[in-house]
Amino acid sequence: MTVRTQTRHYLSVGDLSAEETRSLLRLAIEFKREPVYRPRHGPLAGKTLAMIFQKPSLRTRVSFESGMTQLGGHAIYLGPEDVRLGQRETVEDVARTLSRMADMVVARVFAHATVEELARHASVPVVNGLSDLEHPCQALADLLTIQERKGKLAGVRLAFVGDGNNVAHSLMLGAGLLGLHCVVITPPGYGPNPKVGARAARLAAASGGSVRASHDLEQVAGADVVYTDVWASMGQESDAEARREAFRGFQVNDALMSRARSDAILLHCLPAHYGEEIEYGTSRRASSAIFDQAENRLHVEKALLTRLAE
Repeated sequence: MTVRTQTRHYLSVGDLSAEETRSLLRLAIEFKREPVYRPRHGPLAGKTLAMIFQKPSLRTRVSFESGMTQLGGHAIYLGPEDVRLGQRETVEDVARTLSRMADMVVARVFAHATVEELARHASVPVVNGLSDLEHPCQALADLLTIQERKGKLAGVRLAFVGDGNNVAHSLMLGAGLLGLHCVVITPPGYGPNPKVGARAARLAAASGGSVRASHDLEQVAGADVVYTDVWASMGQESDAEARREAFRGFQVNDALMSRARSDAILLHCLPAHYGEEIEYGTSRRASSAIFDQAENRLHVEKALLTRLAE
C-alpha cells in the first residue's frame, strides 16, 4: 500500500497488491458471516475515525459509521460546512490537526488532488471515500459481490456501460489486479482516463485478465456481469442535459441484459436515476445484486479499517 513514514493510505485500488486485496476480501467475508457485533472489545476499540465529506452521502457515511461502531470504534462526521477544505482552512492544517486527534481519516471529496494532499500531510491512514478520479471502496464491494454471486473473480467477464467515471476507473483497476476481463463501454468522448486504462492494462497483463474501452454495445455479449452508474455525477449537474442526449441508447434495460449471458448479474453502485441509466424494472430482476453491493460496502470497509489500524 501507499507508504509515508510507515503510514498506510488507501487512495486507489492500486494501493493494494493482488494478495492484499484477496486477503482483505477474505476478512470482509469473515465479518459478514459473524453476526455478533463487538462494540466494547472489537479490533477498533478505542479508535476514532474522522470523516471529512465535501459531498452528501448515504452508503459511504452509514457504512463507515456503522462499521466503526460494530468494531468498537467511533466515527466523527465532518460535513461540507464543518471543514470547508482549502477555504476555511488549508488541507495541510486539517491533515496535521486530525492526525493529533483521530486514528484514521476518510475523505469524500471533489478533487482527487485533495485526498492526495491530505495523505501527504497526515501521520494517520487516509482513505479515499470518493474523489473525481476513483471510488476504491466501492470497487472492493463490487469485487466481493461478484465473488459471492459467481464463486470466483479470475476469468469473470464484466461489462461496464455508461460514463467512464471514477467508479469505472476503480473497477478497471480492480479487474486488472484480480484477473477479470473488463470492458468499459461509453459514448464517444466519455471514455475512461487513458492513464488509468494503461495502469489497469499493466495490472491485467500480470494477472491474466484484460481491460479495455469501447463504444460498441455489442461488447455486452457474453458478459457475466453488467454494471452501470449515473450519467452525470455530483458536480456535473450543469452538464446533465447534454449527457442525457449523448448517452441515449446506453441505458441498461431488459433488452440490453438479453445480450449478456443468461445468468449474468446486474450491478449499480447507487443512487440510481431510474429511467435514465437503468430501467426500474430491470434493477429489480432476480439477477440484480445492487443491494448486495450496498451491504457489502459495510463489510469491506470494516476489513479495510481493521487492516489499516494494524
